[in-house]
Amino acid sequence: MSAENAGNDVKISCRNVWQLFGKGADRFLAKHDNKPTMGQIVSAGLIGAVRDVSFDVHQNEILMIMGLSGSGKSTMLRCITQLLKPTAGEIIFNGTDITKVSARELNNLRRHKMGMVFQHFGLLPHRTVLENIAFPLEIQGLDGNERIAKARELVELVGLAGRESYFPRELSGGQQQRVGIARSLAVEPDVWFLDEPFSALDPLIRREMQDEFMRLQSKLNKSIVFVTHDFDEAVRLGDRIAIMKDGELVQIGTPEELVTNPADEYVRAFVENAPKAKLVTVGKIMNELGSVDTATEPVLVGAVLEDVAKRVMMSESAIPVSNKEGKLVGSIDREKLVSVLFAV
Repeated sequence: MSAENAGNDVKISCRNVWQLFGKGADRFLAKHDNKPTMGQIVSAGLIGAVRDVSFDVHQNEILMIMGLSGSGKSTMLRCITQLLKPTAGEIIFNGTDITKVSARELNNLRRHKMGMVFQHFGLLPHRTVLENIAFPLEIQGLDGNERIAKARELVELVGLAGRESYFPRELSGGQQQRVGIARSLAVEPDVWFLDEPFSALDPLIRREMQDEFMRLQSKLNKSIVFVTHDFDEAVRLGDRIAIMKDGELVQIGTPEELVTNPADEYVRAFVENAPKAKLVTVGKIMNELGSVDTATEPVLVGAVLEDVAKRVMMSESAIPVSNKEGKLVGSIDREKLVSVLFAV
């Protein structure tokens, strides 16, 4: 589900999250009223890994967190999952601030509500595919027959039928990551966290795993936080993209919003080679209706430019734009299309 349809159904709310590394970081933040500058952080000998970050993750939404190496994206994910306790801020998970829960409550939350997949597969080498997938259920204390039956279902789900008895060393990188994905889904988590899960894979296998990921999401409809450094991957998989730099959240929005209205040069550099024709909709660039010939068959406001480009380019005059109900809401012409696609 896209963020536009998610309404107010928020699964995770991050509020003013800070992660400073170094001695006395919490006292330093309090001294500066939780609003230190980067210069003050550096002068204090601290590292500002995450700096005053706030955003929401909606029900069934895929939120991509991206940025260059050292931008804070993976640290932010670890703060959300409490693998790192933030120096300051709130992480509201299903209405509860999990920065304030006990270690026992947090462990229970991870075992039952969170699924995690990392770049390094982390499989147990002495256990088979089936046993690796069943491991989280073993930790939960499920009966042996029940957890193996569940693991067999997940083997089928991720396309590893016939390899149940294989050990990790007998699998390819893509197959190992499928085991990691299946294992993370074993607890039927509310939210799925993935930290650059495909970045260590060869390009062809990576594309295959992205396809697999989208297939799984179409069946499971999870709320997902997915960390990547690859804008193409973010565009292909995400409903919204949060771009980080030097620990700060620079911009968050749909791929279309980032491409058509980048917040600064940093974001602009990321979206420079984005496939605008596949991302930008007619409604985003259309002109006012004006004196367009209303007898001309309109194009839909929600159509991507790729679908209407040929017709618009071949038309000598502007073409009307309608909404789904057939009401005319604007127009689009050759000049506007060219200016957007080729930034002239």
